[in-house]
Amino acid sequence: MEWIYSIKDPILETILGSLLIFIVIILVTRIIGLRSFAKFTAFDFAFTVAIGSIISSILTSSTSLVHGAVAIVSLLVITFISSYLQRALKFYSNLISNDPLLLMDNDKILHDNLKYARIEKKQLIAKLREANVLDYNQVRAVVLESTGDISVLHTSNKSEALNDVILEGVRKKP
Repeated sequence: MEWIYSIKDPILETILGSLLIFIVIILVTRIIGLRSFAKFTAFDFAFTVAIGSIISSILTSSTSLVHGAVAIVSLLVITFISSYLQRALKFYSNLISNDPLLLMDNDKILHDNLKYARIEKKQLIAKLREANVLDYNQVRAVVLESTGDISVLHTSNKSEALNDVILEGVRKKP
C-alpha cells in the first residue's frame, strides 16, 4: 500500500507549497503580464514546459519553495525581456519564431507547403470540417500559425474577398 500513500509523504507541505507557488505565479504574472503564458513562439512553449517542471519539482519536494519561486520569477523576467527584444529587434524575432505559412489559397491546396509543414491532406481536411467548411469554394485561406495552430478563413458568400491585411506576414512559400 506504500505506492498509494505513505505516512512519510509531506501532504500538508505539498498543499501549503501549492498555495504559495500559486500566489507567486499570480503576483508575478500580474506584474509582468499575461503575455508570459501566451503561446506565440517555440520560446513561449519551452517557457510553459519549464514552469510546469519547476512547479512539479516544488510540489514533489524535489526543491525548496524559495528555490522554485526564484526559478519561476527568473523565467518570467527572461520572458519579459525576450518579448521586449522581439518588438525591438527584428532579427531576434525571426530567430525565435516562425512566420505563419499558407496551406490553402482560396480553394487551392498548396501541397508543397503541406509537405514542408509535415501536415497531411487529411489533417487539413479535418481542420476544414472543424471550421464548418462545406465546400472548398468557401475557403479564402488556411494558415499554419507560428503557434502550430491552423486557422481557417472562410465565408459562405462566394464573392466575398479576403482583406490582404489579414494575411500580412504569412509566407506563401516555405
